[in-house]
Amino acid sequence: MAKKTYDLLFKLLLIGDSGVGKTCILFRFSDDAFHTTFISTIGIDFKIKTIELKGKKIKLQIWDTAGQERFHTITTSYYRGAMGIMLVYDITNTKSFDNIAKWLRYIDEHANEDVEKMILGNKCDMEDKRLISRERGEAVAIDHNIRFMETSAKTNVNIERAFTELAEAILNKVCIDCGWCLATLL
Repeated sequence: MAKKTYDLLFKLLLIGDSGVGKTCILFRFSDDAFHTTFISTIGIDFKIKTIELKGKKIKLQIWDTAGQERFHTITTSYYRGAMGIMLVYDITNTKSFDNIAKWLRYIDEHANEDVEKMILGNKCDMEDKRLISRERGEAVAIDHNIRFMETSAKTNVNIERAFTELAEAILNKVCIDCGWCLATLL
């Protein structure tokens, strides 16, 4: 039997409208790559990346969901068991921002009650085409008591930081829930 190469496994989910950059965020984080051409995700895809936090190896299993409504029944089944969800909108696309309420409703309906959430305003490198101010994004996040960050997969702004902060929040919750960290760090 192969030796386990990690201490904890966290299942993360990227959700949001089609075209907001979920797949680009995933590839930037997992492979440090950015591709200008992407075919829309069909159904769901995932990547794995192991990071180190507080001296522990954390395997992140990151699921990239299709944003199109026709895949809704497939993708919502992946909400169950997710420990963290990144809700992504495009700062140059008003509709993707307006749909945050819909995505939050899906989280409430399909995810675990204690799931960690983060809203990402993606494509912050496209300042000249910005339609959604940072303040509007922050206000929605504050209203829902959710973490917020602006990102750019293209220029690699806050991508690693977003995943690290979400993983840290999950790790802190795991530590509190079971006392695991206290027992292993003492």
